[in-house]
Amino acid sequence: MVLKSVGVLSMGKIMGTLSAIMGFLLGLVFAMLSVVGAGLADGGGRGGVFALVFGVGGIVILPIFYGVMGFIQGIIVSVIYNFLAGIVGGVELNLQGP
Repeated sequence: MVLKSVGVLSMGKIMGTLSAIMGFLLGLVFAMLSVVGAGLADGGGRGGVFALVFGVGGIVILPIFYGVMGFIQGIIVSVIYNFLAGIVGGVELNLQGP
């Protein structure tokens, strides 16, 4: 079996979702590091608050950013794959039934 083409929007949705999940996980790491940094901050007040806001912002902003960029990447990669599969052939798949 040969995969001759890939659905552009379906690939974009899958890549966007996977990238958003990765962005959320990275946002959690940023949040944890920011909380640790806020705890280690010397009593200046504003530095600790800034670190906490930055950490919580990472949980919200990074998944959105990664999801949008993954969606765009999925579309671009699938269009390029479809073009190249028409020229050199698709990816060979060995599938086994149940």
